[in-house]
Amino acid sequence: MLAPTDVSLEQEVRSIFISDLHLGSRFARVEKLLELLSLHSPEFLYLVGDIVDGWILKRKWHWPEIYNQLLDRLVVLANSGTIIRLTPGNHDEFLRRFLLKNELVSIENEFIHEGADNRRFVIMHGDRFDEFEAKAKALSMIGGFGYEVILRVDYWANVALRLCGCRRRRISQTVKQRIKLAVKFVSGFEQRAAQHASEQQCDVVVCGHIHVPSLNQVGDVLYINLGDWIENSTALIEYGDGRLRLIEMGCDEAIAESPPMVMNRKGCRLSIRTSDPICEVA
Repeated sequence: MLAPTDVSLEQEVRSIFISDLHLGSRFARVEKLLELLSLHSPEFLYLVGDIVDGWILKRKWHWPEIYNQLLDRLVVLANSGTIIRLTPGNHDEFLRRFLLKNELVSIENEFIHEGADNRRFVIMHGDRFDEFEAKAKALSMIGGFGYEVILRVDYWANVALRLCGCRRRRISQTVKQRIKLAVKFVSGFEQRAAQHASEQQCDVVVCGHIHVPSLNQVGDVLYINLGDWIENSTALIEYGDGRLRLIEMGCDEAIAESPPMVMNRKGCRLSIRTSDPICEVA
């Protein structure tokens, strides 16, 4: 777990990026996100799509008190100076009708973020790069409902395993990741996202949607997928010196990280080398 912020630039949390919280799902890990946001008061907070799950809420309303506690924390952050930016996803696409900028939040289809080390980030949910979502939305919605069913089966199966003294099995995560990885393969998801970043003259692309946390180099672009808060509890942290860490709440080490962008003697940017995963995503 991340320690509270320090006074040095090396430890100062400048920005936090999260996606795929899916408020409305009974499996959203809101407590863990609230814990993360209670530790820090960043300069920037990016909510990168599918924060609210309109598909689920339209079918059956589920809004426990802890959701209001999370909203209260977001208001406190905004009032204390945190710049909150939200880019909608496919599950909360209704927000795309309300693009706005006010004292509490800015809503846009995508954002350009200037990093502490002058790297340019393009930030959007990423559903536009999913060909299955674009061409078969109805089937995608059915798949979302099926995923909720799988999560319920997973929960009760693990209750039974626990009563039998057996180790927990992550049935839903295995199924979801295999489906999403297939989508990524068919759609060339990472390559499309990286190409879009290049077209925007950006060094980094930050997205969500496929629920598979990742930080790796794709050509000249650093590709970062934020994962989700259903089965992973993952977020991207930008420190005051430009370092990037993809973390999981509850894990003592980073999943992956990237150093700040550095310059060589000729003033050219050196390529970024990312670390291998240190901590397995739970």
